[in-house]
Amino acid sequence: MILFFKTPQKSVIATEVNHTLNEQEVKELCWLYGEAELLKDEMLTGYYVGPRREMVTPWSTNAVEITQNMGLNGILRIEEYWAVASEDAEHDPMLQRMYNGLNQDIFTINIQPEPIKYVDNLEEYNEQEGLALSPEEIEYLHKIEKENGRPLTDSEIFGFAQINSEHCRHKIFGGTFIIDGQEMESSLFAMIKKTTHENPNKILSAYKDNVAFAQGPVVEQFAPADQSTSDYFRVKEIESVISLKAETHNFPTTVEPFNGAATGTGGEIRDRMGGGVGSWPIAGTAVYMTAYPRIGDDERDWEDIMPARQWLYQTPEQILIKASNGASDFGNKFGQPLITGSVLTFEHQEGQEKYAYDKVIMLAGGVGYGTKRDCLKKEPQKGNKVVVVGGDNYRIGLGGGSVSSVDTGRYSNGIELNAIQRANPEMQKRAYNLVRALCEEDNNPVVSIHDHGSAGHLNCLSELVEECGGEIDMTKLPIGDKTLSSKEIIANESQERMGLLIDEKHIEHVQKIAERERAPMYVVGETTGDAHFSFKQGDGVKPFDLDVAQMFGHSPKTIMRDNTVERRYEDVTYSLDKTEEYLKRVLQLESVACKDWLTNKVDRSVTGKIARQQCQGEIQLPLSDCGVVALDYRGRKGIATAIGHAPQAGLASPEAGSVLSVAEALTNIVWAPLADGMDSLSLSANWMWPCRSQEGEDARLYAGVKALSDFCCDLHINVPTGKDSLSLTQQYPNGEKIISPGTVIVSAGGEVSDIRQVVSPVVRNDKHASLYHIDFSFDEQHLGGSAFAQSLGKVGSDVPTVKNAEYFADAFMAVQELIKKGWVMSGHDISAGGLITTLLEMTFANTKGGLHINLHDLCADGDVVKTLFAENPGVVIQVSDDHKLDFKDFMEEAGVGFAKIGYTVDDSRCIVVKADDKEYTFDIDSLRDTWYKTSYLLDRKQSFNGKAKERYENYKQQPLEMKFNRDFTGMLKQYGLSADRRDRTGIKAAIIREKGTNGEREMAYSLYLAGFDVKDVMMTDLITGRETLEDINMIVFCGGFSNSDVLGSAKGWAGAFLFNPKAKEALDKFYARKDTLSLGICNGCQLMVELGLTGAAGAKMLHNDSHKFESEFISLTIPQNNSVMFGSLSGNKLGLWVAHGEGKFSLPETESTYNIIAKYNHHGYPANPNGSDYDVAGICSPDGRHLAMMPHLERAVYPWQCAWYPHGRRHDEVTPWIEAFVNARKWITHTQPLHRGGESA
Repeated sequence: MILFFKTPQKSVIATEVNHTLNEQEVKELCWLYGEAELLKDEMLTGYYVGPRREMVTPWSTNAVEITQNMGLNGILRIEEYWAVASEDAEHDPMLQRMYNGLNQDIFTINIQPEPIKYVDNLEEYNEQEGLALSPEEIEYLHKIEKENGRPLTDSEIFGFAQINSEHCRHKIFGGTFIIDGQEMESSLFAMIKKTTHENPNKILSAYKDNVAFAQGPVVEQFAPADQSTSDYFRVKEIESVISLKAETHNFPTTVEPFNGAATGTGGEIRDRMGGGVGSWPIAGTAVYMTAYPRIGDDERDWEDIMPARQWLYQTPEQILIKASNGASDFGNKFGQPLITGSVLTFEHQEGQEKYAYDKVIMLAGGVGYGTKRDCLKKEPQKGNKVVVVGGDNYRIGLGGGSVSSVDTGRYSNGIELNAIQRANPEMQKRAYNLVRALCEEDNNPVVSIHDHGSAGHLNCLSELVEECGGEIDMTKLPIGDKTLSSKEIIANESQERMGLLIDEKHIEHVQKIAERERAPMYVVGETTGDAHFSFKQGDGVKPFDLDVAQMFGHSPKTIMRDNTVERRYEDVTYSLDKTEEYLKRVLQLESVACKDWLTNKVDRSVTGKIARQQCQGEIQLPLSDCGVVALDYRGRKGIATAIGHAPQAGLASPEAGSVLSVAEALTNIVWAPLADGMDSLSLSANWMWPCRSQEGEDARLYAGVKALSDFCCDLHINVPTGKDSLSLTQQYPNGEKIISPGTVIVSAGGEVSDIRQVVSPVVRNDKHASLYHIDFSFDEQHLGGSAFAQSLGKVGSDVPTVKNAEYFADAFMAVQELIKKGWVMSGHDISAGGLITTLLEMTFANTKGGLHINLHDLCADGDVVKTLFAENPGVVIQVSDDHKLDFKDFMEEAGVGFAKIGYTVDDSRCIVVKADDKEYTFDIDSLRDTWYKTSYLLDRKQSFNGKAKERYENYKQQPLEMKFNRDFTGMLKQYGLSADRRDRTGIKAAIIREKGTNGEREMAYSLYLAGFDVKDVMMTDLITGRETLEDINMIVFCGGFSNSDVLGSAKGWAGAFLFNPKAKEALDKFYARKDTLSLGICNGCQLMVELGLTGAAGAKMLHNDSHKFESEFISLTIPQNNSVMFGSLSGNKLGLWVAHGEGKFSLPETESTYNIIAKYNHHGYPANPNGSDYDVAGICSPDGRHLAMMPHLERAVYPWQCAWYPHGRRHDEVTPWIEAFVNARKWITHTQPLHRGGESA
C-alpha cells in the first residue's frame, strides 16, 4: 500500500508500507516529513516529476533507514515527487520520469527474475548484450565450453566479459604494438613499469593492488582505543605509508554526469580504502574535460570553431555543472576534501579531422595513507570468511566495464543507461568507518580487502579469494530489488561496497564494530582451497561455476597494428599591438579562468588536516598550484599532490604532450618542501586515448607513453600507478564521429617535510624584494599548444618541450632548496596562459599593489606576445633583496639560469611591462573581473536567487579581516597546553556522531589539545544504553551529513534521539544537570536547533539562499557575549571555515531576543554564505552554556589550517579559537573542582 503525504513545500512524499499505520505512526511520519499532511486519496491527478520506478534512489534508502532508526517498522520505500504544469516540464530523463498522476503502481516493476540461461550462440549473445568480446575471446569461451562439457551460463559469459574487458584488464597496455610494420620491443605497461624498476625510491607496493604505496614518515594516530564501544581517544605513533591513486569515469559521466562523477569519486576513494589490508583516504582531486560549454556570450567566438552537435545525453555545459556537482557532493557527504584539480574545454577542426571532448574526461584522484604494517595483502587460507560490507544489490551499473571499453553511442540507450551507477556516499562512509577502525586497531584482522567496482561481486570477490578459490552463498547477499536475476545479482555494480576476507575467529568482533557504525555486513561465503570459484543459489544450482584460471582467461595477446601519420597544425598568427585583446580572450578560457564556480561548492576543510587547498589571499581566489594535507594534527609531516596535462600540445606532438604533462605536475608541486626532494615523488599517469579511431592514433599513444617513460627515468621518478581509458570516441546517429584528443593526466604525490613552509602564489607587497623568472624547459619559447593559440582557434605545431631532463631536475631542486632556506616569499608556475597570466594571478588575491616588469632578459627578439603567452615550463619567484647576493651565488653554483624581471609597487593596481622601447600597462582589477567572468557565467547555472551575480559583484569587496585580543601570544604555553600530553586530565568531553557525521576527528582533537579526555560516542551507543553520558561534562554534536541530510538536515538524527527511549533519557538527563556544556557545529548546530537545545525562540535552520552547498574561508565578528566558550573572545574578528548546504538561521523575533555569539563579518553574499537573519553564524542558550554555530572553529585552531592568516603572525602555534575550548575546560574545572584529579593546565 502506498500513502501520499503533502509537504509544506508542496511536494508529495509517497510512502510504501506493509501494514495499516496507526495514529502514532502517522503522526511520527508527518513530523519527519516536515509537518506534512497525510492525503486520504489513493490516487493523485496531475503531472508529477519523480524518480524512475525501477531505480530505488539513495534518498529513499536513507529515508527508510531513518524510519527504522526511529522505531517505525514495515516501511518499504519512500520517494519524493514534484507537481508540474504539464508533461513538457523540464526534468532529467536519466534520473527522473514524468508521471501522469500518482497511483498504487508507481513502485511496481513488472519484471520477474529471469531464469539462468545456457547460451548456445555466443556471437549473437555478445552483440545483443553489448559485451564487447573480441573474436579471440569468443573462441576462448568455446574452448571453456568444451572443457566443461556444457554451454556457459549468461552469468558466466557476462561476468567473463566484465572482468576481462579492456576497462578491467588493460589489454592494449599489455599488448604488442606493430608500428610501420615493425614490432616494438616493449609493451606500454612494460615502459611504465620500467620507471619504478629503475627508480624504486620509496615505493613499497606498485601495480598489484588498488593503490600504490610509498614509505611515509612516523606520525601520530589519534583514534579511540576500542572501537566496538564508546571509548576514549588516545595518541600512538605509527610508521606510515603514502598512497596515490587516480581513476577516470569518462563513459558514465558522459551519459549521466552527476552519478557518473559521483561514483567515480566514490570508486577512487574505495580504491584507497582497499590498499593492502586497509588504508585511509585523506584528500581528493578532480579533472573535468569537455567540449565548449557555449555559455551564451558573444565575446566567446573561439567556441564557434565547430557547430554544436545533437548531444547524445547532456550538453557540455550540463556535464560541467552536473559532473562537478556529483563529484563535490560525494566528497562533501563522505567527508573527503577536494583540494586541487583542473578543468579544460577544447574543440578543434582542421580539414576533415574533428577533435573535441564530446566523450568527456572525468578524473577522480587523491592521496591517502596507512600503516606500513598493513600495506601488503596477506595470502588467503582455506576457510577464510568472505564478507561484504555496504549497500544492497540493484539493477544498476550493469556492464559498465564492457560499455566503457567501446565508443559511446555504439550501443542502445538502454544498455548504456543500465551501465550507470547510483551514489550513496553516506553508506560508503559507514563502510569506511569499519575499515578505518580495523586499521586503527593494534591488530588488524583483515586478510585481504577489495572494493566493489566494475563487474560487482564477481570481480571483487574473485580477486579476494585469488587462486585459493571460494564459494559464495547467494542467499546471504543483500537484495534491494527482488526482480534481479542471478546474473544481475552477481555482476551489478551497486556502489559503496567493500569485500573483505577475515579469519573466522575475528568475525564476531568485526560484526560488533559494523553494528556500532551501522555498516551493513554480510558473511556471504568462504575460501575453498580448490582454485574454483562459484556462486550458489538457495536451491543448490550454481549460475556461475568456473575454475579461477578459466575466469581470468588466456585469450590471445592483443595486437595493435598502426602506421605513423605526421599531422601538421597551422601555427597561430598575431599582431604585437593587440596584446591586451589577446589577454582578455585567454583569461576567459575555462582552463585559465577563475575556478571559483568549482571551489565554492566543494568541502576543502573537512578532516581538519588541510594545509593547502585551492584558494589564496585576502579575497580567497582559487590560485594554488598544489594541494597539501597534514598526516596528523601536529602539523609538520604531510603529503602534497598536484596535476599536469597538455593535450593541445599533445595533438601536435604526443612526445611533447607527455613531457609537458609531467613538467606541469612537477612545477605545480615544487612549492611544497619535499622530504627527500624528487626522490619523494611518485606519479600516476592516466591515459585517455581514442585508440583505433583513425590511422596514426595508436602509434601516437605508443610515442606518448615512451616519451613519458623516458622523461621519468631521466628524472629518476617512478610511475607506480595509473589507469587507461582507450575508447575516447563519440559516435552520433548521423554517422558523425568526434575524437577526443589523446590525453595523459599526470598526478604527482609525495611526502612533505614541513607543511608550514608551503609557498603561496600571492605576491607580497614589499618594495625590498624582487621577482625572478626561472626557466625549466631549456628550450626556446613556442606558442604551439598554448591557451593563446587555442583562443585564436589554432593548435600550432611549434610546441615547447623540456630539452634537458637533468637541467629540469636541477632547476626543480634549486627551487626546493630556496624554499627550505626560507628565501622564497611567493612563487607561481608558468603554464596555461603563459607568463602574463602567472604575474596577474600573483596579484589577483591582494587588495592593493601592482608590479613593474622588465622583459629585457627574456624578450631578446622583441616578440612580446610570445614572451608573455608561451607556456614553456618555468616559475616566477619573489625573493627578498636581503638575500639578493646569496641567491645569485646559490643559483650559479646550482648551474640554473634565472632572470630578474621586476618588483612590486605599492601605489598602483597595474602591471607595467617594459620590452625594448615599448611599455604595456595592464589594469589588474579590470582583468581580474575578466578572469572571474567565466566562473560567473557557469555559476549562474548552479546558484539560485541571483546569488551568482551577487558573488561576482561582491567577491573583491569582502576581504578577510582578523583582529585578536592584545594579550594573545599564539603560543600553547599561554594556555598551559602541550601537544605532547599523554596522561588523562579527568576533564571529560564526548563527541557525539550519527551515521554520516564526518567532522568528528578534528573536533575530538581540538578538545584533546585543550586538555579534555575525549570519548567517541556513536548514536548506537546511546540507543542501546551502552553509553549514558553520566560522567561526561561536555558534549559536542559534530558536523557532517547525518543520513545524507535526507528529509532535512539533522531531522533523522533528531528522530533517533526523540524516538529511542534510552538515547532520549541520556540526553534529557545531561541537559538537566547544571555542570554541563554543549556545542553543536554545522550538522550538530542543525540538530541543536531542531531539538530546541539553545532555547532560541522560533529558530529554524533553512537551505542556503543559493540552494547549493557553500564552502569558503570567511571571517566572523564575535560580539560582546556571555557565553562560556566565546565570552573572552568578544570584539575579536577571526577566520574559519564554512561548509554546509542548510546553514541559514531563520530567526523570526527581533535581534535582541537571541543570544548571538558570532556574526558574519560582512553583510551580503558570499561573506554571509547562507543569508542568515542578522548575519548570525552562531547562537547560545541564555545562560551561555549551550552553543550552536554553523562555521567550523575546530578546523581553524592552527594557523596552517587557515586559508589566510596575518603574515606577521606566521609563527603562531595556535589561533585564538583554541581559547574557546580552553574556556570550556576551565569552566568545568571550576564548576566541579573536587571531582577532578591530575589536571596540569
